[in-house]
Amino acid sequence: MLLRELLDIDKLGLRLLVGDPDGTALDRAVRAVPTIDRADPGRFLTGGELVLTGLAWWQRDGDADSFVRILDRGGVAALAAGEVEHGHVPDDLVRACRRHGLPLFAVRPETSFAAITEHVLHRLHRRDGSGLAAMVERHRRLLSDDQSDSDPVLELLQHSLGLDVRVLSSTGRQIAGAQPPPRARTAVALAARYLAARRAQEAAPHRVTLGNRPYSLLPVRNADAPPTPLPDTAGHGAELGDWLLVVEADTSSWPATDHELLDRIAELAADARAEHDRGKAVRNDLARWILDLLRSRVPFDEIPVRLRGTAYGVLTGTEDWLLCQVVVAQGQLHGAGPIPAVALRELLEEALVDAEGPGPVPAEHIAATVDNGQAVLFVLVPEPTDGPPQLVLDCAALEQRLGTVLARWLGPGDSVSVGISSPVAGPENAPRALDDARTAMRVAAGSPGKVRVRGPDDLTSHILTLLPLIPARTRHAFATRLLGPLRDHDSRHRTELLPTLEAFLDCDASWTMCAAQLRLHVNSLRQRVARIEQITGRDLSRLETRLDFLAALRAI
Repeated sequence: MLLRELLDIDKLGLRLLVGDPDGTALDRAVRAVPTIDRADPGRFLTGGELVLTGLAWWQRDGDADSFVRILDRGGVAALAAGEVEHGHVPDDLVRACRRHGLPLFAVRPETSFAAITEHVLHRLHRRDGSGLAAMVERHRRLLSDDQSDSDPVLELLQHSLGLDVRVLSSTGRQIAGAQPPPRARTAVALAARYLAARRAQEAAPHRVTLGNRPYSLLPVRNADAPPTPLPDTAGHGAELGDWLLVVEADTSSWPATDHELLDRIAELAADARAEHDRGKAVRNDLARWILDLLRSRVPFDEIPVRLRGTAYGVLTGTEDWLLCQVVVAQGQLHGAGPIPAVALRELLEEALVDAEGPGPVPAEHIAATVDNGQAVLFVLVPEPTDGPPQLVLDCAALEQRLGTVLARWLGPGDSVSVGISSPVAGPENAPRALDDARTAMRVAAGSPGKVRVRGPDDLTSHILTLLPLIPARTRHAFATRLLGPLRDHDSRHRTELLPTLEAFLDCDASWTMCAAQLRLHVNSLRQRVARIEQITGRDLSRLETRLDFLAALRAI
């Protein structure tokens, strides 16, 4: 029963002294109706009560504040004060209720507390959810007008239903709802159970139990999305990008009116999801622009100029290439084809943003798209204050996060592979970083396990781990064949091509960092590297070539 319904019962004749008749405070639900006439009512409260008091505890001005403060801290829905004891409700009590935001009703002398209790208990036994559904629909329309977030409405539902209602991402990140959020382990377990139920094509709501607590999980779909899947999201896997509505209760026995309420809440969350996706559109368009420019014949130094003209550049005022890492991912379902790249993109975006994830990375620092069946993300990296850029994304943490979420979703023979590049300091290094990330992804695909994430350190360590297994004579012959022409050229012409190669590899093929380390102009460095490629007949833009040279240098 809602507080505002009390005002509609003419027989009771209650008068509202504190509270806006049209405000949300009167949408609070009443769970119990105790009568309390003690100055310290705290131990009798559990939350959601309409407290009836005859005011026997009130003697003078100042007595009301401590009483009302205890009620407010106890989560009481409202206070109803009788007028028999003092002939009226003291102004001291009215002021205290206003200070603490607690609704206050006056009970006329001819209305007994027993009559109020009987009416409320009768309503509680035949709870009608249609009023709450209408309330949510009103708030949904208001939110769609001003594009506000849905948290206030879900908090209101916590008071109205007496239940915790939350919206989680597919990785368990809380997006909106009751506070505090669930423990990270619980949230991830709920997300994993949801994904498993969706993969099994079970009908929603999905009912699960964690510990002794029942939960009901419902999908939240983008309100702007088409009713049928797009070609890239057809089949298994589209649910990886879902949001889910979590109700801490088993809704299977709820009446039809309460299920109507759940539908309204899901629609509210769907509107929020649509707004969220519209907010990402500018950044995701940027990712597509970057890929297109890298494939074009546009000079590298012109790429930042082109990016300034994008919506992202105009909105942020960004004029230079921003330091970033590249993440590439793809997945395979045994006997069912590839995992939709769009779904993997959304899953990775959530995993990177999550506070319990491998970053975490602010959402506005991720630009993501899909390319040839792969998810491709550009993740901004903080500019280093001193020294070369450091890796921001933790491969092991990301692998653990994805592995936990997908543990029940991935079946035998299914896999997800992710590759991560080193930080990209400039557009001239971006093609190399994209190639490195894809090579790391291929290395991940050849590793054991269902979810594998590999980065630049894994590639280097993989090569160096194999070196001791190769006979010394073979290692020496390999190094001589690859590096001998450079050593001979340096000896004859007094050049420094071999030290330049070593510095270039130490800087992870970054032109700007290597030029700064060698105190050369970037164009001079390019000329040296071009000469190295000419003499050796190898292409240093390829990761495989750089790993060969690295192994040769370590074998000397």
